[in-house]
Amino acid sequence: MDNSQSTSKTLHDERDRYLDSGKSFIDDEAIERLLKAHSGPETAHVRDIIAKSLSLARLDPAETAALLHVTDDALWGEMFAAAAEVKNRVYGPRIVTFAPLYCSNLCVNSCLYCGFRREDKEMVRRVLSEEEIRRETEALVANGHKRLVLAFGEHPSTGVDYMARAVRTVYDVKVDKGEIRRANLNAAPQTIAGMKTLGEVGIGTYQVFQETYHHDTYARVHPRGPKSDYNWRLYALHRAQEAGVDDVAIGALFGLYDWRFEVLGLLYHAIDLEKRFNGVGPHTISFPRLQPAASAPLTNEDNPYRVNDDDFKKLITVIRLSVPYTGMIVTAREPAHIRRAAMNLGCTQTDASSRIGLASYSDQAYEQQENRQQFHLGDTRGLDEVTREFAEMGFLTSFCTAGYRCGRTGECFMNMAKSGKVHEFCIPNAIFTMKEYLIDYASAETQASGDNLIMQKVDGLPDKMREKVRAKLKDIEKGQRDIRF
Repeated sequence: MDNSQSTSKTLHDERDRYLDSGKSFIDDEAIERLLKAHSGPETAHVRDIIAKSLSLARLDPAETAALLHVTDDALWGEMFAAAAEVKNRVYGPRIVTFAPLYCSNLCVNSCLYCGFRREDKEMVRRVLSEEEIRRETEALVANGHKRLVLAFGEHPSTGVDYMARAVRTVYDVKVDKGEIRRANLNAAPQTIAGMKTLGEVGIGTYQVFQETYHHDTYARVHPRGPKSDYNWRLYALHRAQEAGVDDVAIGALFGLYDWRFEVLGLLYHAIDLEKRFNGVGPHTISFPRLQPAASAPLTNEDNPYRVNDDDFKKLITVIRLSVPYTGMIVTAREPAHIRRAAMNLGCTQTDASSRIGLASYSDQAYEQQENRQQFHLGDTRGLDEVTREFAEMGFLTSFCTAGYRCGRTGECFMNMAKSGKVHEFCIPNAIFTMKEYLIDYASAETQASGDNLIMQKVDGLPDKMREKVRAKLKDIEKGQRDIRF
């Protein structure tokens, strides 16, 4: 057997090893039947479902389908309030921040919604060198960031070895008291061996978004390239878990197909991961909306599946209620007012001061140039302004990565999240890392708002915890950094 045959056999085996009698966990017809069967749910039934979610139990698909068909505005109001309460019970009043760092935009795929698609001849193609990655990271650290999501196009020149070098480069950067403490990856699906290589360099969460769970739509919008293989992508995170990368993230691109179907697809994905890996489902769920992108035909067409703002808030709410213990990410694709709404509906993470053109942190002349980025951003506000806004909303801005570095990942994290105990560690660590940011990077106005919020949150802590936190805050004021609870 030659190398090409061996590689082909590995890919085939790793794609199909998780199938059940040759079928995946996504059954389009069954999902459509489920949605139809649970239209027009009774109010009492919906309230029972809400109560189950408030107990932090994951909903089943039938219960989620019922929530997706609520039409009464008052009942939606109850669901909005419950979503906020669920998030607070698990994660507390904190929002984790990060920044995206695009390392390459070479791509061999032909996705109809993406500015990186290989047919786009106007795109300025680029692969950042290690020195360029270093400069980008230095700019982000100087801005106050502690965690990044590294993003890559799918191309042979930016495979696992390149990704591993990029991660090492990011972790090597130190700027005064600042550093990146966690580098997550948004990248193409890998083999189990490839995932082991990435795990060895200390990647954080590994993100692979299915984009759409609807098979016919998936085939239509991914006409050519490796990404056209539905099952290879669908089981990317199963392979990551098998390789020992136990923090994984799922997502769908809303606007490709019916949003209710996609919410159920995300739920089925979470259920299958939990079933196969000791209850360890996705660490986070993302739900980006389709945005305009240069030379991407689908973004410029009349599209019956575009998700309006009202429905977007509803799908966020249903995801939060369906998987109450999982983190949820809303990104700078969305305008500021939508991101504010998302924070009040249970989202736990967002990006700030984001630039998605390659090399656009170190050279801001590239900001929002169509031929240099994957799509348009809706909110390009800086980290300082976002931190101040969150403080005014009552949310701590958390730069914490302590849990990951202390081993609270995978099964350990899930057990804590499902029991509602994550906030016992995360709130003190959010306070510490926000205080670091306020001292080292914030404007006077943001520092005043942030310090006021920190005092409020510390005063509300249990007695024993309160005194420990106050002592550690004094250590931070004296210059100590990376203090963990």
